[in-house]
Amino acid sequence: MKILATLFLAFSLPGSKPAVPPLAASDHAVTQSARPGGTWYMAQSGHAVFCYGPVMLLKQPDGGFQHVATFCRGDQTMVPLRD
Repeated sequence: MKILATLFLAFSLPGSKPAVPPLAASDHAVTQSARPGGTWYMAQSGHAVFCYGPVMLLKQPDGGFQHVATFCRGDQTMVPLRD
């Protein structure tokens, strides 16, 4: 009975909450790498790119149009897309 009373008193004191274990490094990396609103695209170079911005049509000097994805991962502002 004394042990039960001691445990109750120890947990009822302010600042004596049981410590919550910190997140593992892998849990933290998963939550930070997930970004809403991005989409994977196939670049003209044949590589897949992950971009956050809209897809736009740019007018080419020969009179045609080129699809480009904007604001892509890896500090790329515009990436030409494969049609």
